[in-house]
Amino acid sequence: MAKESGFGPATTPAPRPASERAPRAAGPTRAGGLLPRSGAGLLRLFAVAGLDAAAVTLTLLLAVARVDGDAPRAVPASPGALALFAVLAVTAFFLFGLYQRSWRYLSSEDCIFLGAVVVSGLALPWAIRLYLSPSTFNDTSLLLPSILVHVILLTGVMGAMRICRRTIRERWRARATRQAVALQRRRVLLVGELDWARAIIELARADATCTFEVVGILTETPNVGRLRIGGVKVLGATDRLRPVVGDLAARGSRPEAIIVHEDSERSQAALARLLPAANDLELTIGRIRNLWGGPGGDAGSHLQLEQLPLAELLGRAMVELDKGPVERTLAGQRILVTGAGGTIGGELVRQIAGFRPAEIVLLDHCEYNLYAIDMEVREKFPEVTFHSELCSIRQMPALRKVFDRHRPQLVFHAAALKHVPIVEASPCDGVHTNVLGTRNVANAVCEFGARAMVQVSTDKAVNPVGMMGATKRLGELYCQALDLIGSADLDSPRFMTVRFGNVLGSSGSLIPLFKKQIAQGKPLTVTHPDMERFFMTVEEAVQLVLQSSTRTMELQGSRGAIFVLDMGSPVKIMDVAKRMLRLAGRPLDDDAIRVVGLRPGEKLYEELFDASEERVPSQIPGVFEARPCPLPLDRLVLGFSQLEQHIKEGDVEALRALTLALIEAPKHAAWDPALLRIIQESKMYPPSEQDLTGGPGTQPAIPLKRYPGRKA
Repeated sequence: MAKESGFGPATTPAPRPASERAPRAAGPTRAGGLLPRSGAGLLRLFAVAGLDAAAVTLTLLLAVARVDGDAPRAVPASPGALALFAVLAVTAFFLFGLYQRSWRYLSSEDCIFLGAVVVSGLALPWAIRLYLSPSTFNDTSLLLPSILVHVILLTGVMGAMRICRRTIRERWRARATRQAVALQRRRVLLVGELDWARAIIELARADATCTFEVVGILTETPNVGRLRIGGVKVLGATDRLRPVVGDLAARGSRPEAIIVHEDSERSQAALARLLPAANDLELTIGRIRNLWGGPGGDAGSHLQLEQLPLAELLGRAMVELDKGPVERTLAGQRILVTGAGGTIGGELVRQIAGFRPAEIVLLDHCEYNLYAIDMEVREKFPEVTFHSELCSIRQMPALRKVFDRHRPQLVFHAAALKHVPIVEASPCDGVHTNVLGTRNVANAVCEFGARAMVQVSTDKAVNPVGMMGATKRLGELYCQALDLIGSADLDSPRFMTVRFGNVLGSSGSLIPLFKKQIAQGKPLTVTHPDMERFFMTVEEAVQLVLQSSTRTMELQGSRGAIFVLDMGSPVKIMDVAKRMLRLAGRPLDDDAIRVVGLRPGEKLYEELFDASEERVPSQIPGVFEARPCPLPLDRLVLGFSQLEQHIKEGDVEALRALTLALIEAPKHAAWDPALLRIIQESKMYPPSEQDLTGGPGTQPAIPLKRYPGRKA
């Protein structure tokens, strides 16, 4: 959700008479002036200037005390002359802006400025003294060394006073913070570059609301030895995490979390190596929230830990999109996206719009979701033409009108019912959308001459135990059969399926649920302590869809394959819950996590490949290909007609039984004989008039008639 900031359109109010204008409130300094407005500011200025005047006098006396015999005549000797000299010097310091700097945050740049001001400031009283006493030029052999020593001593003394002020202030503030903050600070290790670590340490000390204490630094910076940064030890490289935690635990300072510098490529590479050890040591991996603040200008107001996005804790490299094939395939094309208002569909629209398509048709049955994505992409991509179509893929006549109106060349099918318990409780709706809706879209692709259809599927379609996975599996089988049919016709449309795991942050998914439960102070609900899931980001999911489909079209890849992302190892849901609880500062007691049991249709472990599928290498890096045993198209057409009849009759048990029977059939078939049979069928299957008109009854298996161009 966008954060409201203090910036808005600039407005100029109408001027008011002087008599009606409110007096300006007193502030700490006069705008553009040199003197503070407040009494406290003036008092502080005179105090600092008085100390500097005393330093000028003292260092001058020390500088001439080193001279044997009489001091140079240019050196003021009487108390009045010394006071006047000091006043002139301090006046020069004031004019050069020395007192307009905050010395509580002294830095090397401030020290250089201080030295320059001292040299310039002392030049004024010395120049006046020499001007009033020209005869003193005869003592230059004694005078010049005295002036040089005076400059050096005064710079050192004034710098030391300011350093002492900062040190005293920091000690006092640290003590006050420890006494004021009732919340116990959590010990953390920093992992990142040393400059970043120094900034974090200084901010943590300055922020009274900071909830952590830095006990050590791990870095990939070479040759650092046993340095201290801001008083905190550099304990070595990231591969020393286990011994470092052991040593700190022996000293009573065992860390609870690791803060990573996520903007550092070196730290990102180290993060993957840290994960196994961090999990074994039960260390939470996090980052700093709002380190530099946002547009609202609240930088550093609350230095807190936040959960590192789980996308960065997947234990594998993020998928990188090869933009070449994608741009060559999508540029200048008419593209339709079903389910455009959903998580995957919306991200598809955003990424596709960046590749200069001729137009994008947004199709969704939810008015608000369609409105939201339409408003967003029109603002972000004004150069792209968008058409919004409020339409359900269940309604074939309405869907045909959309295809006839826009004649899309590429179709990305993301519309689906995806929540396992809901589809399990409403199997007729699940079949109507995920099976018959997919059939309707695929048939329209054939009828209206699109080049390709890309279907978004899920790992729940592998060995499904519930209706949601079973309905997605039937959609896969139908698209596979149509793709194989096209083996006899090189100009026939391609039908590709992309299968992936759980999408982080999508509506109704795991992480938003846990965050909501933590915010409400409720226990986190996990269905089973051993449940595991494959995770990926929505960006990765869409990149997989785009990359696999466009590369297949460009390289004329094999037909009937399903593309699967290499998502590494599955992640235990219980581990995710524990990480989020530790980072939120909640104890891992018996009431922190509640096991509620598996829901209907839910599996304990997800799989990426069916036992009957042939796993083959892919030409796309980071992507596998699965070749499921196909189901003949005529059997699917007949089965779908029966499913449609069961929906009309409301016969849930018959619908469920037929759905599960259809997905079991391919497991008992051999790949090669089925493929040969399907190819032979494609040469023998005659089109009927009913097939081409989309009339009532059975939907066409192969709507052969195609229209290559858009109507005028």
